[in-house]
Amino acid sequence: MLYHLATLVLSPVFLLQGMWVRRVTPLLPEPEGARQGVWGTGPDLRLLILGDSAAAGVGVESQAEALSGKLVAALGTFYRVHWQLLATTGHDSAEVLARLQAEPAATFDVVVISVGVNDVTGRTSTARWQQNLQAIADLLVDRFQARKILFSSLPPMHFFPALPQPLRWWLGLRANTLRRQLRRMAIQHPYCQFVDVAFPFDLQYMAADGFHPGPAAYAMWSEHLAAVIRNG
Repeated sequence: MLYHLATLVLSPVFLLQGMWVRRVTPLLPEPEGARQGVWGTGPDLRLLILGDSAAAGVGVESQAEALSGKLVAALGTFYRVHWQLLATTGHDSAEVLARLQAEPAATFDVVVISVGVNDVTGRTSTARWQQNLQAIADLLVDRFQARKILFSSLPPMHFFPALPQPLRWWLGLRANTLRRQLRRMAIQHPYCQFVDVAFPFDLQYMAADGFHPGPAAYAMWSEHLAAVIRNG
């Protein structure tokens, strides 16, 4: 209710601030590096990392420093990890679903998903957000034989330093709504789990653009996910 009221009353302010953010925020590239491979020793683990710019590793210089590299390194001590990264900057839940629908059938034991920030900024409706999440999860089970699907929580956008107030507050409200819906869907789906990481609200965890994770955040995120995966 508060979000929709603020949208109605302050939309000209949000529009101007959004234009300003797009103009002054540096556009960081997706990092260089492999997007699939095999690493580690132990039982085979087939891993898919799926999603948006955070999944793609924007904010660091190489995939070795990003979510994929850090997570595979953390798991490689315990498993022989057959991994693949399918992630693109700017993708919202509908685009992640479309990307997945275009992929040939395969088999993954674990799927890690980062999605939602672009649904916040793109104003995806709550109903469409829920439908897309359910469709992604169902497709992963049906076509990709996923046994565990880990949905990472949306980040705390109300703390993003790249966003001025009141735009930061407004987007944070929406992010919290989508986060609650994501948690609810994950609880209800038998193959899904909601994963929330308590990132410190400290600039050292942010990339230079004030919007994406930095190296310390990717390391913490990966360690948390690796622990969840290992604990079954």
